[in-house]
Amino acid sequence: MGTVTVGIVGASGYTGAELLRLAAAHPDLEVVYASGDSQAGERAEALYPNLTLAYPGLVFQSFEAEEVAGLDLVFLGLPHEASMAVAPSLYRRVGCLVDLSAAFRLKDPALYPMWYGFEHTATSLLEEAVYGLPELHREELKGARLIATPGCYVTAAAIALTPLVRSGLIEASGIIVDAASGVTGSGRGLKHTSLFATVDEDFVAYGLLDHRHTPEIEQVTRAQVLFTPHLAPMNRGILATCYARPATSVTTEELLAALARAYESEPFVAVRAAAPSTKATLGSNAAHVTARFDPRTGYVVVLCAIDNLAKGASGGAIQAANVALGLPETAGLSSVGVLP
Repeated sequence: MGTVTVGIVGASGYTGAELLRLAAAHPDLEVVYASGDSQAGERAEALYPNLTLAYPGLVFQSFEAEEVAGLDLVFLGLPHEASMAVAPSLYRRVGCLVDLSAAFRLKDPALYPMWYGFEHTATSLLEEAVYGLPELHREELKGARLIATPGCYVTAAAIALTPLVRSGLIEASGIIVDAASGVTGSGRGLKHTSLFATVDEDFVAYGLLDHRHTPEIEQVTRAQVLFTPHLAPMNRGILATCYARPATSVTTEELLAALARAYESEPFVAVRAAAPSTKATLGSNAAHVTARFDPRTGYVVVLCAIDNLAKGASGGAIQAANVALGLPETAGLSSVGVLP
C-alpha cells in the first residue's frame, strides 16, 4: 500500500519511545507526527538518545487532533481516560487508530468503574474496537479501524493459557496467574515505587486481588483467574507462571503438543521444553512458552516470557496494525531477543 503515514500521540512515554524505535526499522511506516504534552518543545533525541540517528530533527509537539486527521495510522500512548476522551474525535478520521491504554479493551462498560475508577463515556466505540492480539484475533483484526492493544500481563497470560482452556485440557476456573514485570511497566512518570533505591534489591507483590488486568485476562481466556502481579528489579520483561487443574488426564508431552499445535504457524511464539526467560525475549516481539504437568500435586504449570514494552505493548501494537492494514505481519519486528 506504499508508505504508511504515522502519528504517535503520547510519544514521549516509554511505549511511545518504543513505538518510535520499532517504526524506525519498519519498511513501510513513516512517522510524521509525535506529540508529548509534558515534553512539548523537547527534542526526542535529548530524552531518548537511542533515537538520535533515526529521528535527528524530531521535536515533541503539543497534541492537536487536526494535526493527525487524515494519517494512515495513529497510535495513542495516553493514560486510559485521556485515550477515551481523544479517540472519538479521531475514529474514522484516520485510517487505523491503535490505542495502547485500557480504554477500549473491556467490552462491558460496567467493569470500568469497578476496576479503573471511571465511568466509560465512549461506549459505542467499545463495540467497534478489535482486541489487538493477532495470535487469537487475527481474522477480526483484518481491516480494523480501532484496535485495543492488550495489557502486558494479559498478553503473557493469554498466550500461555488460552489454547489449553479452549482445548479442554485445563479447568476454566480456579486458575492462578503469578506474574512479574520490569519497572517500565509502570510508565515513565516519577513515582516512589519506581525509584532505583526502591526497586533495586527488592521483589514485591502489588495489586493484591484487585489488579485491573484481572477482568481483561478473564475476558480473553474465558476463565476465572486469581492474578497476582509482582515488580521485579529489571527494566523490561514479564514472566507469567500460571497454575491450573487439568480437566482430563494429561501429560507434559500432551500439554506441550497442544501449545505447539496452537502456535505452529505463529512467527513470534516459541513453544519450548526449557523454562522461558525474560532476557531471551528482550527487545523482541517474541513470546516463549512451556508447560508441565505435576503428577504429584495434580497441577498444570504454564509459563510465558515476553518483553513488556515490545510484545506486551508497542511491538504488539505494531503487529496488530500490520494485520489491520494488510502489511506483512512481521514487518519492523524482531523474533530474536538481545543476549547477553
